[in-house]
Amino acid sequence: MDRRTELSEFLRTRRARIAPDAAGVVAYHGRRRVSGLRREEVAQLAGVSVDYYVRLEQGRTTNVSEAILDAVARVLRLDDGERAHLLRLARPGRESRRPVPPQRVRPQVRHLLDAMTDAAAYVVGRRTDVLAWNTLGAALIADFATLPVRQRNFARLLFTDEDAARAIFVDWPAKARDLVAFLHVDAGRRPDDPQLAELIGDLAIRSELFRRLWAQHPVHDKGHTEARLRHPMVGTMDLSYEALRIPGDPDQFVVTYSAAAGSPAAAALRLLGSLHADRPARRSAAPDGATTADPWS
Repeated sequence: MDRRTELSEFLRTRRARIAPDAAGVVAYHGRRRVSGLRREEVAQLAGVSVDYYVRLEQGRTTNVSEAILDAVARVLRLDDGERAHLLRLARPGRESRRPVPPQRVRPQVRHLLDAMTDAAAYVVGRRTDVLAWNTLGAALIADFATLPVRQRNFARLLFTDEDAARAIFVDWPAKARDLVAFLHVDAGRRPDDPQLAELIGDLAIRSELFRRLWAQHPVHDKGHTEARLRHPMVGTMDLSYEALRIPGDPDQFVVTYSAAAGSPAAAALRLLGSLHADRPARRSAAPDGATTADPWS
């Protein structure tokens, strides 16, 4: 995995989804070899030379202007998240080339997790590493403290044991696609991260579903949605999913699953929490090797 490959595959998949007639391209007689737009058609619609667009798609351009990238984004009908991904890949900043620092969760964030007694919560870092969690988060998703450090990663959990993941997430296809989309965003932020490259390679070997989704190149950041989860102790729950970026650390999110007060799902979460309230504190290590204490596990 590198920036050029990520950029090339991203633009290729976005060209493929634009029908020529929808883009105003005149159809000529003869069979088209591509389902979407050709490179020369994107170049023409964006107002750049074919050679320049080809070099852009191959990652061989330097100092490409934001105006040109905006024109390409307009032709390919990129949404805001996809446009930001294009800019990060085509105009990498210094941050993407710096060594990846260890991930640590601030004590104040841990206190916040501990205070969330009615919501399942955990902190996700780079590469979907699970860095911290509360009692309800471990009860709902997985007992992270009992897992090997390497396995405390959402992508590994979901794609190396797909049967277990399907048992938890009712809309498993959407969850799988969302997770791959976030990994692509992460790859755009830090394309030279060797641990991310190793994770992607490992998942591609072990999961046909991951290979297929990765090739489709979905891209969007974590956000909010409605989610339906099931648990063997309390049944199926309709929950609200929120991912909140932690101020001062763009690589960490607090993820919560919660329910409206008085709803059946809220009662199910309270019951689940009570069944796991006596779990002892354990010491664990963060996925990058930084030792931490996790009193909620």
